[in-house]
Amino acid sequence: MSVEFPSNAELQARKAAATPRGVGVMCDFYAARAENAELWDVEGRRFIDFAGGIAVQNSGHRHPKVVAAIAAQLQAFIHTCYQVVPYAGYVELAEALNRLTPGAHAKKTAFFSTGAEAVENAVKIARAATGRSGLIAFSGGFHGRTMMGMALTGKVVPYKTGFGPFPGEVYHASFPCLDVSEEQALASLHQLFKADIDPRRVAAVIIEPVQGEGGFYITPKAFMKALRRLCDEQGMLLIADEIQTGFGRTGTLFAMEQYGVDADLMCIAKSLAGGLPLSAVTGRAELMDAPAPGGLGGTYAGNPLAIAAAQAVIGIMDEEKLPERGAVLGAKLMAHLRGLQAEVPRLAEVRGLGSMVAAEFRGPDGGADAEACKRVQAEALKRGLILLSCGVNANVLRFLFPLTIPDAVFEEALGLLAEALRAA
Repeated sequence: MSVEFPSNAELQARKAAATPRGVGVMCDFYAARAENAELWDVEGRRFIDFAGGIAVQNSGHRHPKVVAAIAAQLQAFIHTCYQVVPYAGYVELAEALNRLTPGAHAKKTAFFSTGAEAVENAVKIARAATGRSGLIAFSGGFHGRTMMGMALTGKVVPYKTGFGPFPGEVYHASFPCLDVSEEQALASLHQLFKADIDPRRVAAVIIEPVQGEGGFYITPKAFMKALRRLCDEQGMLLIADEIQTGFGRTGTLFAMEQYGVDADLMCIAKSLAGGLPLSAVTGRAELMDAPAPGGLGGTYAGNPLAIAAAQAVIGIMDEEKLPERGAVLGAKLMAHLRGLQAEVPRLAEVRGLGSMVAAEFRGPDGGADAEACKRVQAEALKRGLILLSCGVNANVLRFLFPLTIPDAVFEEALGLLAEALRAA
């Protein structure tokens, strides 16, 4: 049975009247249905989705096993609130994440609804476990839109503009990228300890293995190891924000698997539940037990439908070897982009870890070229390819296609991307 939708134009007019401008919306068309890596709007136009709901669809839109898991749970119950009447799925998923996350130490997991909630609760756990209050994050980092998430985020526009003041005792160190060396980034941490906060008052350092909104800059392995040593020396905890890097995006199930050191706490969300809102904090068991009973939770935290979806996603990751596929697809995309650099001189750098790939645009003077990035994005969208931008200077395209994308659709998308780059 077909469904009648209003036109895109009509929905745009209704949106302008009914919703606030603060909710920024990239596309001027409206989704009607989606399948794996493809999406159709209300007027029947087809798009290839290289955004994945901002890294949420690593296992594809409506994967049959995710749909089946949700449907089965729907027949049992939708909600009890885990803190009132618990259910086995929550415990089983916690056991799975304790097993799958890096590190041989004993772990425990608590579930929440959004990535920002995971970050907030990781902060609560770190403060409860250490008895300290200070927090260190990095320039360019993104950790959510709550007040603490914004305080930790190292990018002002658009996330922090007009929303202060923010929670105190949050400090930002330099992130090692562009013209900042690893030595300079480490020196900025030591400068914080000299000028701003005694390291004995710092509860935790939070870092993304690959910066998401900041521009897909990869944390160097030596820098991550140096952070681990510094945290151990000063009694600080290391929090890995794997909200965007997790679940196969970087070529391994979690990016921290590639660093040779373990975080004390990990924040997980986005592709964890195949499109349903679910997040987690997984960490050392003794740290996770620091908050008193009732200190963690949330009415919808660990929703049964999302838990069921996540259990299916974990199976899909293993059965379809999606982390390994992510490594293969990412290598193909980077080779494709680098092959176009001679034709597109403003495409200054291509980088990536697995399928967490970025294309950075710079002008003839070497400065960030946000306009070139915007033009490529617009040309791609005209051709039916959905792309996202990022970066402190908004001059980076990021690629977040489902790892389940069929080879033929992937090749089609690469062709559309080449056309867009040449046209822009």
